[in-house]
Amino acid sequence: MAKNHGNQIKDDKLYEDLRDRGESKEKAARIANAHANPSMHPSKTGGKNPPYEEWSKEDLYERAQELGIDGRSKMDKSELIDALRNH
Repeated sequence: MAKNHGNQIKDDKLYEDLRDRGESKEKAARIANAHANPSMHPSKTGGKNPPYEEWSKEDLYERAQELGIDGRSKMDKSELIDALRNH
C-alpha cells in the first residue's frame, strides 16, 4: 500500500515508484501530479523541444539556472546535459 503524502502528491504509488528508481523528490512529484491530472497528458506533451545536445551551452546554463542546479557555472556542456536530465 502506498504511503499517503498529503495534498502535495496526487498519485502516491507512482511517486514512490519514481523515488525508488532514484528520481529526485521534485521530479517524482512533478511526474506523479501530471500523471494524475486528466487535463495533462505528459506522454503526449513532451518532446516539443530539440534534444539537449542541440542546445547551446548558454541555453543549457540558463535552464539549469531556472531549475536552481548547483555548480552549473563550473560545468561543461555534457555535464549540464547530465545535470538537467537527472534533476
